[in-house]
Amino acid sequence: MPIIRTPEERFANLKGFPFKPNFLEINDTRVHYIDEGEGEVILCLHGEPTWSYLYRHMIPPLSKQFRVIAPDFIGFGRSDKYTEQDEYSFEMHMNTLKEFISRLDLDRITLVVQDWGGLIGLGVLADLPDRISRLVIMNTGLPTGETPPTKGFLTWRRYAERTPDLPIGQLIGRSLAPGNQLDAQVISAYEAPFPSKEYKAGVQVWPLLVPMSFDDPGAEQMRKAKDVLKDWKKPTLVAFSDSDPITRGGDRFFRKIIPAASNEPEITIEGAGHFLQEEKGSEIAQHIIDFTGKHPL
Repeated sequence: MPIIRTPEERFANLKGFPFKPNFLEINDTRVHYIDEGEGEVILCLHGEPTWSYLYRHMIPPLSKQFRVIAPDFIGFGRSDKYTEQDEYSFEMHMNTLKEFISRLDLDRITLVVQDWGGLIGLGVLADLPDRISRLVIMNTGLPTGETPPTKGFLTWRRYAERTPDLPIGQLIGRSLAPGNQLDAQVISAYEAPFPSKEYKAGVQVWPLLVPMSFDDPGAEQMRKAKDVLKDWKKPTLVAFSDSDPITRGGDRFFRKIIPAASNEPEITIEGAGHFLQEEKGSEIAQHIIDFTGKHPL
């Protein structure tokens, strides 16, 4: 189980990311997280192939009122990385997040999920529902193995499977809404955790871990999450972007199955692609502030 750690100098002077790093040791791996502000907890979970840098536009406005925590999953960001793809699993990521929540004794959480952060976060919600008080769902899915994946996801999965060294910065750039682009410093920040191919095992394998059939690892947990969400009455905000071919239509699915979501305005983040936090972070933060104000704990 070889473990490697991205050299700290890779994270020096990243554009728009002045936050102090924090670390926890979980199962012999070091997990990095941002922890800013005080008060009620907002737990922000990233996806593939991003890291907590994705939330940099949202952390400052949210941390004026809340304690904002944004961890890096194993294999991403400043967290440690396994060099072998078979060390990564749905179960490993879920167990790591549950231990992270337990070790920090996080409670009354407003859970913010996107992309793989949705799969792992909603899977954990199914096991720890009492820890979650509010839910914000963005550009993600709930692959239970009962329905075929979208064409957009299948295209992405085939690309990841056939590309032995995923170009992180290019992937982020291609995900943007038409007309939007990233400057070189931001692209470098997204690439910072991955000095070479050997650091990318977690990135390479994550698309292949999405449950595709009924018996795939993780599918049962996704079905459990779906069952929990069908009875979920705690405040739930669904906000998808208008320019994401991978998760398009997922907002309708979540609003349909989650009773509490149907009580909220139908918010669409316009002018944003898959990583809507990158393009519209400040706008999303304001939606969350309004949402939490409407539903005080």
